[in-house]
Amino acid sequence: MRRRATAVAHPNIALVKYWGKRNAEYNLPAAGSLSLTLQGLSTQTTVEFVDHQPSDLIILNDRVLRSGHERRIVDFLDLMRSISGINLPAVVRSTNDFPTAAGLASSSSGFAALAAACVVALGIDVGPAELSVLARRGSGSAARSILGGFVEMQPGLAEDGSDAYAVPIEPDDHWDLRCLIVLTTRGEKNIGSTRAMEQTRATSPYYQPWIDSVPEDIEVARRAVTDRDFQTLATVAERSCLRMHASAMAADPGIIYWNGLTTTLIHRVRNLRADGLAAFFTIDAGPHVKVFCEAHQVSAVEAMLRAVDGVNDIIRAKPGPGVHIVE
Repeated sequence: MRRRATAVAHPNIALVKYWGKRNAEYNLPAAGSLSLTLQGLSTQTTVEFVDHQPSDLIILNDRVLRSGHERRIVDFLDLMRSISGINLPAVVRSTNDFPTAAGLASSSSGFAALAAACVVALGIDVGPAELSVLARRGSGSAARSILGGFVEMQPGLAEDGSDAYAVPIEPDDHWDLRCLIVLTTRGEKNIGSTRAMEQTRATSPYYQPWIDSVPEDIEVARRAVTDRDFQTLATVAERSCLRMHASAMAADPGIIYWNGLTTTLIHRVRNLRADGLAAFFTIDAGPHVKVFCEAHQVSAVEAMLRAVDGVNDIIRAKPGPGVHIVE
């Protein structure tokens, strides 16, 4: 046991979306998903298990989490303590270099980094699949950020989730894509993903058709990634995005993450394609729009997006590595 470790992880953007759980306790997805881990955004997390401290101390972006906001992280630490048999309180210091809880997948990099730091600090011997399973317990999307490049999340069949983990499709240097993350507003989103998924599952008439559509989309997207087929990937990614949001909007009450600028950017990306620029959009559980293009066209696409009134900022990202220990 080293007691202390620091890990860095990158968020991932789902090209075939994850939206719905078959088991909330184990964070088991109702269907698979396919994503790309992004370099250009990162979370660095240090975990230290200490003596003579009454309880866990959680510090996120230099702010101590209290009043229940720390509960999700403490629950994860309890899981790691139960696995290791080491019952010591922890100090967790985590920093994101991008907006938190805003629909930019901060939980995916956050829990991937936390899981990796914990297993090293506690001396738990795991491989990538087991680490992905552990990260999933904190956040369903974190299972994918354990790996770099293009990643597929397997939903699994086992009730305990032992077969629900991420597997690699292609490494981060397979395809020189760029992702332009267009920030449409500031601040946190108005409803968290976990609660929104459950509300969609419980009340949306489109939820089951959405789940039924996922396996075919994953198969199409997997082939498109391997073949570097941009047009096919664009078609399936936009389709998956719109179907996911349609299922959420049809919940009771409807879950609407988009704002007016989100919709404007959707139309702008479609117009870019009509004008000969290869680009496609995807949107996670938030209002921000992620626009993918190939590297040689990124400057032209970015210039067109920055010309849209109301755009706050654009973060440029590219395929990135999986989680790694830095201390």
